[in-house]
Amino acid sequence: MFVNRTAELEFLNASLTKQHPTAAQLILLYGRRRVGKTVLARHWAETTGLPIVYWAAEREPANLQRRKLYAKMLGVALTQAPIFETWAELWDAYADQLGDQRQILIIDEVPYPAESDSAFLSSLQHAWDQRLKHSRAVILLSGSHIHTMETLLARGSPLFGRFTGQWHLQPLAFSALQHFVPKWSPDERVAIYAILGGVPAYLEQLQPSRSLVDNLRDVILSPGGLFVAEPELLLYDEVRDPRVYHAILQAIGAGAHTLDEIANATLTAKTHLSMYLTRLQELRFIERRLPATVPPAKLRVSRMGRYHFADAFLRFYFRFVAPQRADVGYNRETVLDGIRDQLRAFVGGTAYEELCRSWVMQASASQQLPFKAQVIGSHWSREVQVDVVAVSWADKAIWLGECKWGTDRVAREVLTELIDKKTPKVLKVLPEAGAKWTVHHGLFSRAGFTPATHALAEEHHVTLVDLDRLAHGLA
Repeated sequence: MFVNRTAELEFLNASLTKQHPTAAQLILLYGRRRVGKTVLARHWAETTGLPIVYWAAEREPANLQRRKLYAKMLGVALTQAPIFETWAELWDAYADQLGDQRQILIIDEVPYPAESDSAFLSSLQHAWDQRLKHSRAVILLSGSHIHTMETLLARGSPLFGRFTGQWHLQPLAFSALQHFVPKWSPDERVAIYAILGGVPAYLEQLQPSRSLVDNLRDVILSPGGLFVAEPELLLYDEVRDPRVYHAILQAIGAGAHTLDEIANATLTAKTHLSMYLTRLQELRFIERRLPATVPPAKLRVSRMGRYHFADAFLRFYFRFVAPQRADVGYNRETVLDGIRDQLRAFVGGTAYEELCRSWVMQASASQQLPFKAQVIGSHWSREVQVDVVAVSWADKAIWLGECKWGTDRVAREVLTELIDKKTPKVLKVLPEAGAKWTVHHGLFSRAGFTPATHALAEEHHVTLVDLDRLAHGLA
């Protein structure tokens, strides 16, 4: 299913209209596995009406890679393609064969030929500088090893400064889930978003006519299925010795978020742990978060950082599945029982809060907030935690919000605590103890709000966002 890639298609289509400095384009498209890079690239190419050459590289000898690629370029069987001793020879042959033709060349999984032959990138760079940038070709390089792909943009890369465009493809937005599970309630869509995120290849596995629980049991937790094996494959594909990385991910999944907590859980010295955490951040498996209230000048030196999963499915897997597999072997009914007991808290503390922050981000962008937010996140300290925080350092303005994923309407006491107890504690950590700062408040609720909460919110000009308003605001 191809949905909700409007901005990406606009970017790719715009590349076809560029004529300066030449009509030739060299584009980098990258993102995590199964996020839809190949589907996007091929869908776009097929809509252009131009001749297309698509080649997906594999882990194999460089001479075989070259032969397979050139067979695709010629449109002939592999045995009919010549064998090239170097990539330079192949690119020369391609430039000769291309001539003045307008053509789209898609090379998928670029890290594989780059690993097989270190001359791959430098040969492409030379061919681009000498011949291809003067052609009418559109060359799109795609890959899933995010850190490897990003190094192609770095100063030390042979292709540095050659790309005419680059796009980091992200998972689909929450609003796209209605195309995959159109009959599910907003509650169920938030729950499955907490479990799978917006990865298209995962969402396509769902059976929309069946319930969330049925999909958990028979699709996501199915022994031998895609989802049970996926996290291990992702990790083994990216690192040589996954044991310490696996232990770190399990620790974070179990609730260890600070450097000290992770070190204690994994029995890894902090001096070595930082290296592993940095690598996991490069892979976009995890991210280091700071309170939104940390001033910009202190971001680099702050010790308030906490490590969280950046990938929704990995977060779900290492919270519920990995511990059970490690302890007693895989039993999906046991895993399902644990999910049933803890799913509401898991959804409320992960995807729901993230969607609420996304709502604030979109409200700020569309000027529905009292100020334009420079930072959106949350706040935590030894004294207080606030789920959603938006800050404008320039305007000395802050927006504080709480998120409630319970099944009861939010009572007046929740708003009273936010205004009277939590707000003063947050203001204390701001410059000049929050003097002359303007404070705004909001509440998010799955089940709505009591009449008393509505009355107090009106009195204090508090923004109230129920699940319907949240879903509408994220459309």
